[in-house]
Amino acid sequence: MSFLSKRSLHLPAAIIAGTAAGVVSGLVKLGWENVLPPRTEERDATNPPQTLLQQFGVPAKVTHATYHYSGHELPWVSYVIHFGFSTTFAVLYQILGEKIPAIKKDAGTWFGLAIWVAFHLGIMPAMGTVPSAKEQPEEEHVSEALGHVIWMVTNDLVGDEVYRRLVAQARK
Repeated sequence: MSFLSKRSLHLPAAIIAGTAAGVVSGLVKLGWENVLPPRTEERDATNPPQTLLQQFGVPAKVTHATYHYSGHELPWVSYVIHFGFSTTFAVLYQILGEKIPAIKKDAGTWFGLAIWVAFHLGIMPAMGTVPSAKEQPEEEHVSEALGHVIWMVTNDLVGDEVYRRLVAQARK
C-alpha cells in the first residue's frame, strides 16, 4: 500500500469541491453550535474570531459589526472568519486527500479531531485567544470535538461528491 495516491489530481475541481464543501460544512458547524453551544454567553460576548482579529489590531467596532435579519443582530465579521476557516481547510482536505488517501480515513473524522486539537487545545490557547485547555469547560471540549468531527465528515461527503461529478464532467 502506497502512502501517496497514483491518481492524478484535478486541481480546479478540488478547489471548487472544497469550497462548496466548506460553505456547507460551515453551515453545519453553525447549526451544531446552536444545539450544543461551545461557550458560555459571557465568553461568547467576544467570540474567538473576534478576539483573534482584535489581537491583530482590528478595532472592536469592526470585529463586533453586525447585520440585522428577522429581528436578530448577527456578527457578520465572525461569519467571514468562520467560513474562511471552513473553506480553507475543506479545500486543503480535498487536495491533500486526493494525494494522501490516509488523510480521509474514516470520512475525515481523524482529520477533524486533529484540527480541533491543533487549534482549540494548542494554537489558540498559546496565542491567548481562548483559555488554556485545562481552563476550558468540559462542555466546550465536547461541543468542539464532536463539532469538528461532524464538520469534517460533511466536508468529506460533500467534497467527494462534487469532486467526483466535476472530474467526470471534465472527462466527457
